[in-house]
Amino acid sequence: MTIGIILAGLIGFLIVVALFIILTMVPVGLWVTAFFSGVKVRLSDLIGMRLRRVRPRRIVNPMIKATKAGMELNIGALEGHSLAGGNVDAVVDALIAAQRADIELNFEEAAAIDLAGRDVLEAVQVSVNPKVIETPKISAVAQDGIEVLVIAKVTVRANIDRLVGGAGEETIIARVGEGIVTTVGSSRTYKEVLENPDNISRVVLEKGLDSGTAYEILSIDIADVDVARNIGARLQTDQAEADKRIAEAKASERRSMAIAREQEMRAEVEAMRARVVEAQSEVPKALAEALKNGSMSVNDYYELENMKSDTSMREAIAKSGDKIVSDGGDRA
Repeated sequence: MTIGIILAGLIGFLIVVALFIILTMVPVGLWVTAFFSGVKVRLSDLIGMRLRRVRPRRIVNPMIKATKAGMELNIGALEGHSLAGGNVDAVVDALIAAQRADIELNFEEAAAIDLAGRDVLEAVQVSVNPKVIETPKISAVAQDGIEVLVIAKVTVRANIDRLVGGAGEETIIARVGEGIVTTVGSSRTYKEVLENPDNISRVVLEKGLDSGTAYEILSIDIADVDVARNIGARLQTDQAEADKRIAEAKASERRSMAIAREQEMRAEVEAMRARVVEAQSEVPKALAEALKNGSMSVNDYYELENMKSDTSMREAIAKSGDKIVSDGGDRA
């Protein structure tokens, strides 16, 4: 009796565990929902998704939406896109939106766009309803040196065929900015830019800036034009200041060279004076040697001294005469 009760309890426990495992592995509720929604999916497919670590609800619910929208999709393709890291729900929504807007878009193209990192649903919406991209303030300088700040609004439409591998909004903004800088730079004065801002739009549109991008440029509208700094005058001022500094540097260099030359000449003069003093110190020795050897007599020596005295007296008289003349001129 007791053993039978124990066995019955054990069997009941095993049944409960088995039912729990089955209900966990097999989403019966989701299968029932899919069945009554007209989606043909087998329980084995749902179990396989569990084993492949794919959440069945992320596959079945988009499949239900596609079926109700009248599209026939392969559940295996949806699962494969999910395993590749794609967003199945976004792809199905994009396919439904494209069908409603009469845009040719199949599952492979939508999946490729999604795996490329782009929002495929937004791409379809932008293809139907163009979006406006506003550029930041773009600085450009006219030929007269006046800086102009321009803000443009670019109306674009997504190009489904170029979404994979095409450049994004940043490229559009960069190319439009380049076109604005080129157009303003070719204007003779900033007044021409202020008077005819539509010239910027026309010239930029003619350049075909949307080539190689994921968008098609519909229009470029100049939203704002402001006059900023006088770049030309500022550059001239900077150039004048640079020339002044160069001239000052050259003058300082010449002054340094003149000072160095003056010091060099003073050193040469001092050296000459030293040599003269040295030579003068040798004169008495030479005179003594001449007297000793008889090369010069005593009378010759006295005549030499009288000549030196006479020369000194004449120099003194000449200096005193120059001083008298100078004093007389000052008094006059």
